[in-house]
Amino acid sequence: MKESKNISRSRAQESSAAIEKMYITMRHLFNRGFYKPMGISGDTLREALLALRPEIYGNIAENKVELNGLLYVIERLPVGIEECRYINLTSDEGYSRSHFQAIVPPKRRRNCYRIDEEQMNVEITRGRSDIYDILTHLTFIFIESHKIRNRVLLDDGGEVSRDWFKLEQAVMQTKKLPLVEKEKAISHVANILGRTFEDVLTIYDAFGSEAEPDRFLHIIYWLGKLAIEEVVENNKRTITFSPILRERLGHHIHGEIWATNIKEVLKANSLLDRPIHVISANMHSVMNSIFATPLLKTKFKDKSDFFIYEELSKSGATIRKDVEALALKNGMISLPDTSGTNIDVQIFDTAKIDWAKTAFPKANLEEKKPVIIVMDYAFGEQAYETIDELLKPYKKETLLNVKSVSIMGKAGILEGGKGDIMIPTAHINEGTADNYYFENELTGAMFEGNDIAVFEGAMVTVLGTSLQNRDLLKFFHESTWGVIGLEMEGSYYQKAIQSASKIRKSVPHDIKVRYAYYASDNPLETGSTLASGGLGTTGVKPTYLITIKILEQIFNVK
Repeated sequence: MKESKNISRSRAQESSAAIEKMYITMRHLFNRGFYKPMGISGDTLREALLALRPEIYGNIAENKVELNGLLYVIERLPVGIEECRYINLTSDEGYSRSHFQAIVPPKRRRNCYRIDEEQMNVEITRGRSDIYDILTHLTFIFIESHKIRNRVLLDDGGEVSRDWFKLEQAVMQTKKLPLVEKEKAISHVANILGRTFEDVLTIYDAFGSEAEPDRFLHIIYWLGKLAIEEVVENNKRTITFSPILRERLGHHIHGEIWATNIKEVLKANSLLDRPIHVISANMHSVMNSIFATPLLKTKFKDKSDFFIYEELSKSGATIRKDVEALALKNGMISLPDTSGTNIDVQIFDTAKIDWAKTAFPKANLEEKKPVIIVMDYAFGEQAYETIDELLKPYKKETLLNVKSVSIMGKAGILEGGKGDIMIPTAHINEGTADNYYFENELTGAMFEGNDIAVFEGAMVTVLGTSLQNRDLLKFFHESTWGVIGLEMEGSYYQKAIQSASKIRKSVPHDIKVRYAYYASDNPLETGSTLASGGLGTTGVKPTYLITIKILEQIFNVK
């Protein structure tokens, strides 16, 4: 028993060292300005990723191609990136004012521009976490591309297998493949990937779209084609970092513009001297929690509030516009992002709300009616940049009376399942000695009796979801750290709040903090990682439950 514990611990240490090595290597490559992922300069990154074997990347260390991990990554990269030999990471350098059309990945809000057949520019405006995220994803798909190359390249002269030849024929078709041709192509591609026909058939349509139903074949073909050319013609793929990006990173340029825009709107509406509550959440839960149920109760008779929230969460729901129209008449100001942070904002002036038309008719507010600033989710280290700038005085002299900061978000859970709730008591910053203990205004007891499991304890802030490893997470969970979950922003939020309230004194010393997360995945449970798919409606109830508990405290209800 003792021996197996030592082995398990050493694997956790090995994984921790691999994450640290990746972190240092990525910063080194960034400072260098360019590197070739499948060349000597990319060796360390590839070796560390293979040593780590993150849960999200499934079978990365095996010879067969990992399909779920590939789908997860492709949804977070721009369409067409698999065809590009040159990938250039840039700052916001004016491409939005050019003829280039922005390509936005389905699951990551970043602007990308296809410069020509060989080059893709990816705008990085959300800090280092964005760079770690994209570099690990690119390293993964390049490793997978060489698995394809290994299975189809028969010799150094460039001779390829029959399966590859047949795949190439299918890819060259300009029209949607008929069922028979599609299944023939799947048969050949299954051999290339080392997967069964059923494996490929099951995931095939998830890669496609109406415009490109057979995109899966194109992705596999282009990944393999560029990998073959790297070996046969020594024509290596290259990742570069623009000089402007290297100059700007870490200077809070986008965060400062974002925060200044908010303060200018507060000043223009005479709200700067009012008590302020900041909530980091999505752009619908606060608005819907306040206004939706009274407005829609007659439409959805005998239905629960959570049923109404589920209806509002469905894509294309027209009733959302009705709720938004009511909110705009009752003091809501909408601020779509123009700073490059990709963080939209809503401002609620509670003095203008007709409380009889809300879900909080007994709201008990002070004489100076509070203002609520709802900001969309930040990404990793961007959380520090945005909150740090937001809590600074307006024009260096007008201090903001920020009464509370509430963070509601998705996180990985280490005990429990999708949709469960986590209430952190501390944030531990992975890869550093930083840890932040705080008094959370939310407690587990507040959420009991709602048929949702609730966990309380420390949470770890990780460098990226794509770097998580079972052995390391198991150690965090089972050791005296007692970690209940993992997310990417918590310690960065708390670092900014503590420095503003306790050291710089730019906001009140007794500022309240609220943190609550709902589980989007369980990286310790096979089949429940982020690569297994989204939450669907499972996330609706915990999202609104957390939002309502935050608002009840702000509105002094119950």
